Amino acid sequence: MRGLNNPAFHAEVIAATIRMIDACAEYGFPNVIAFTGYKWRNPEDPSSGEIGSAEGAANCVTALKQLAPYAESKNVTICLEHLNTRDGSHPMKGHPGYQGDDIDYVADIVRRVGSPRVKLLFDIYHVQLMNGDVMRRLEENRDILGHIHTAGNPGRCELDENQEINFPPIMRKLVELGYRGYVGHEFIPTRDPLEGLRQAVQVCDV
Repeated sequence: MRGLNNPAFHAEVIAATIRMIDACAEYGFPNVIAFTGYKWRNPEDPSSGEIGSAEGAANCVTALKQLAPYAESKNVTICLEHLNTRDGSHPMKGHPGYQGDDIDYVADIVRRVGSPRVKLLFDIYHVQLMNGDVMRRLEENRDILGHIHTAGNPGRCELDENQEINFPPIMRKLVELGYRGYVGHEFIPTRDPLEGLRQAVQVCDV
């Protein structure tokens, strides 16, 4: 909830991100995830008023430009995540109030920072809910893809026959685009987690 879009939290968020960059560099992890934050000036009180979308984007760019040189020096990539605001049924299924709920908005922030170590976290589940047209959007953002998340829709559940996203052609599109990063399976298990993970890996192994 306390994200890069709100200057009141910049010192806290920047310090926490630097700590995570250091930890990732020490242990060989390539990416740190970052968030725009919620649109309310006090994220715990929606009556506090909203940060405008242009203002929020500018604040994110300012903070990420402070972080980018450090990330570059550590060879760690900050991946800014797009999240959906449509599903309010569960705190892990959707995030009503999150400012970065449009994939083009988040991609624009990343491009304005202009660093090879600030990229887009493309969560297929969230993009499907908010924007759709997943394969074309991957193509449009091929230059800034930093990390990929999966989950079935609806419900953010397993990648099985009960959900609507056709993952194999999406994975083939990533291969075609030359993506060489990780694909993280981030579904909420409704049955044996290892069984669900095994199925997700098989579905996405193209």
